[in-house]
Amino acid sequence: AAGLGGCGDRSGAGGQGRPGPAEIAAGTSCDLDGMLLADYPGPKAQIHYADAAGRAAPLFLCDTVELYSLLLKPEQVRKVAVAYVQDMARADWQQPRGHWIDATTAFYVKGSRRHGSMGPTLASFAQEADARAFAAEHGGQVLRHGEITTAMVDLSGGANYDARM
Repeated sequence: AAGLGGCGDRSGAGGQGRPGPAEIAAGTSCDLDGMLLADYPGPKAQIHYADAAGRAAPLFLCDTVELYSLLLKPEQVRKVAVAYVQDMARADWQQPRGHWIDATTAFYVKGSRRHGSMGPTLASFAQEADARAFAAEHGGQVLRHGEITTAMVDLSGGANYDARM
């Protein structure tokens, strides 16, 4: 996640020469598993790599857990220009579109009763008050970007992954 250290723009409009967020279309698929993003609930994510010369589209992910699973891998060496997640206080949970925010400035709720496309998810919010209200209603713990660990997002754990969330 160290590669995201320079990302501080909360507006979702890019800034500092960084690309702005791309929008999900009906045929947009997850770059990791091919799932159609529009077909699944919960927060989505996208990564714009600094070395993506010639690639205008970001790497789309069908869940925030996939985002952090990828970013926190020790072998992750590609420099990230910016990563975006959705503000779930404004996006529709069942069919989230738009409302992109910088992943490093977001507040996350881990362990809620609401699931995303991959099951347990990290619900993302632009405002701490919204994250706390969501946690009060749906359960879970509010975290900041730097508090998310590899153990929380290890997708290889199967049933153990569900227990950690």
